[in-house]
Amino acid sequence: MTVHNDTVDNAKATPEQEQPYRELGLKDDEYQRIVDILGRRPTDAELTVYSVMWSEHCSYKSSKVHLRYFGETMTEEMGAKLLAGIGENAGVVDIGGGDAVTFRVESHNHPSYVEPYQGAATGVGGIVRDIMAMGARPIAVMDQLRFGPADAPDTKRVLPGVVAGIGGYGNCLGLPNIGGETVFDETYAGNPLVNALCVGTLKVEDLKLAFASGTGNKVILFGSRTGLDGIGGVSVLASETFEEGAERKLPAVQVGDPFAEKVLIECCLELYHSGVVVGIQDLGGAGLACATSELAASGDGGMRVNLDAVPLRAENMTAAEILASESQERMCAVVEPANVDRFMEICAKWEVGAAVIGEVTGESDRLVIEHNGEVVVDAPPSTIADEAPVYERPFARPEWQDGVQEFGGVVKPATLAEAWLRMVASPALCSRDFITEQYDRYVGGNTVAAHYADSGVLRINEETRRGVAVSADASGRYTYLDPNMGARLALAEAYRNVAVTGARPVAVTNCLNFGSPENPDVMWQFREAVHGLADGAVELGIPVSGGNVSFYNQTGETPILPTPVVGVLGVIEDVADAIRHALPAGGEDVTLLLLGETFDEFGGSVWQEVSGAGLTGLPPRVDLANEARLAEFFAGNGEVLAAHDLSEGGLAQALFEMLLGSGKGAEIELSGVCDDAFTALFSESASRVLVAVTADRADTAVQRASEAGIPVAVLGSTNSSGEISVAGESISLVELAAAWSTTLPGLFDHAFAPNSPA
Repeated sequence: MTVHNDTVDNAKATPEQEQPYRELGLKDDEYQRIVDILGRRPTDAELTVYSVMWSEHCSYKSSKVHLRYFGETMTEEMGAKLLAGIGENAGVVDIGGGDAVTFRVESHNHPSYVEPYQGAATGVGGIVRDIMAMGARPIAVMDQLRFGPADAPDTKRVLPGVVAGIGGYGNCLGLPNIGGETVFDETYAGNPLVNALCVGTLKVEDLKLAFASGTGNKVILFGSRTGLDGIGGVSVLASETFEEGAERKLPAVQVGDPFAEKVLIECCLELYHSGVVVGIQDLGGAGLACATSELAASGDGGMRVNLDAVPLRAENMTAAEILASESQERMCAVVEPANVDRFMEICAKWEVGAAVIGEVTGESDRLVIEHNGEVVVDAPPSTIADEAPVYERPFARPEWQDGVQEFGGVVKPATLAEAWLRMVASPALCSRDFITEQYDRYVGGNTVAAHYADSGVLRINEETRRGVAVSADASGRYTYLDPNMGARLALAEAYRNVAVTGARPVAVTNCLNFGSPENPDVMWQFREAVHGLADGAVELGIPVSGGNVSFYNQTGETPILPTPVVGVLGVIEDVADAIRHALPAGGEDVTLLLLGETFDEFGGSVWQEVSGAGLTGLPPRVDLANEARLAEFFAGNGEVLAAHDLSEGGLAQALFEMLLGSGKGAEIELSGVCDDAFTALFSESASRVLVAVTADRADTAVQRASEAGIPVAVLGSTNSSGEISVAGESISLVELAAAWSTTLPGLFDHAFAPNSPA
């Protein structure tokens, strides 16, 4: 078999010509390993395929040694309900009654800095296709966003484009955006984080996996045509740092078409229901190079592909360009020959382009790709998809870690009211309406809770009214101070947010955003966070179903705050029983209870940020057994009118958000919380929930909490005053709401161009 180099300038191609492997992100020893695998110099197409598939984003070559800890710690009991887990496109959980739910969160950080609108839009599109590839219907999205300081000039460039991209793509798909976070910190100024989460539903028997099986089965590429956009986008961008102040020639960011993806969703679902799909893989990072090599590597044979059959939208594309293109809205399926005609009929019905580009062969562990009559790739697919170098990067606890953990104490304000107003108006806690109003939260008619809610709640089965609750959380500030505890706190908050809706948490996903893995400080942070999250999941008895790693998030030599985003999925048997997070307008007066203990814990807190004290100290401690007790308390608890978890901003923020819009005030007594009123209001101790119950059920709720081993304090009752009275001071809800609602509009009012590319 003759293998030819497929160079842009064939006339100048000689065996002696040096190949630009360093420019493709490969190191000298990695290139030599490719030569050793092939037994010869790689073609340009092979070099491209290996470079994108061995990139940090696709191969996890710096994180694999630590990610194994998730599998090592997962017990058989924890994984009993997992239909698909780590290593698949998304985790899938059997939730009973024949229903399954899949969810995953992924990063699109670097593309969103280069081109905010398309970077964020295609991030949504990519995570939706991950869910589609499991055989599921996508039903909702969420987003986790991190930007530089809210008043920084570049934030005004990046944030509006990102928000418009998320809204523009998700709204066109008809998927409700049911929650998320927007965080501001100077470390994200040159490296924003755009993490997108998607949830999907399917019947257990409809599960699809990515593998090419059955000699003679056809490989069909369907969806949009392949173009020059996004070549190396995710795979290359995700392995680069942005040099501060330097101009860089970056690959084009992918361009998304949400209307094409909407049709592709419906087409895929009909293909699945018709039983014509053996294996399926979406085309995202590394494009066709990834789809073909991963399908072949996980199958029981080899694969032969002819790139001449790939529908193109650009002329004279080389094999390397076709394979590395990250054009959006594409899928790759393995189909039995007898079902090809039916497959094509369904695609034609939905006006989705489709082409047979290859077939599964009996050549075990061989991927052969032709272009223009020449073989341009002939390699073992497992070496491409599964055998990238695995690095045991040096890691060590930073010398500066002890210094940042030294806490100088809290600078208290003259009055509680002054602190409260400063807190609610801060970029950390102010209203996100200016952002979230660009998202459709209720399209589809199955959203039960989204606006201001601790968790998004969705109905997934109209007959049984079974539903799911989903939350994703992270604190880079906590994780910077103590990476292990920071990851545990992110898990605890997401778990608690789900639990307070009355849902039972059943699975975890994650997106681990860190700086350069070549920095021992960063690798220590990463390892500690992985262990904190894995050990925490074991303590809670719920599996980590999958995740994503995003390295090289830094500007120059300055890494971002380590940011492990943790998502938790919970199941609620009847969404009519879901507990709301806030009191309704015009309701009766209720009794307010605080569940959990409050300590003097201000390390990494919002008050520390607002008061200008710097980022020092230790974050709150969390005992996950307390989180499990809270989850048991809320599961099926019909006596709770409303419940709101306490996290950033502490009790003060939770009180404000629970009373907001209700027309109520409250008389609050803090003596049962702790001795110091400021600590009681603004401490960020974990495992705490603010609860509202009717007066006649207050004693029962207190008794149930006490019997469950949950500390409980009666805070007082609501009233019609419209003011919160506490520790001899009163503050108007109207005044708090005004301060809370005006911050972001004041900063970004002239920067937004909603629903159009920025």
